Amino acid sequence: QVQFVESGGGLVQPGGSLRLSCAASASINVFAIDWYRQAPGNQREWVARIYSIDNTGSDWYAQSVKGRFTISRDDAKNTVYLQMNSLQPEDTAFYYCNTYPPGPTWGQGTQVTVSS
Repeated sequence: QVQFVESGGGLVQPGGSLRLSCAASASINVFAIDWYRQAPGNQREWVARIYSIDNTGSDWYAQSVKGRFTISRDDAKNTVYLQMNSLQPEDTAFYYCNTYPPGPTWGQGTQVTVSS
């Protein structure tokens, strides 16, 4: 079972950018990968998905982040990225990644705080 370590979060001002990384413990080239986020007091929310290169490699986004976030993958590094631009306070959350469908184990996530 693949395990993930998320990184790259931090404190950023509204309108700023961050790039999150999702490093896998094993090869992910056959998997679609999702990014999720969870704000305090809220349920986990799906953010973005990227399919495997052999399955179109296409990317999909929640409406709330479409046009601002970009998901990408580097299978040689077993890593998936989430480029987040034009960040807003409502993007504040812990961000997690997992396979699609999700495996049973979640990483610790990386915290993103958007505040002036």
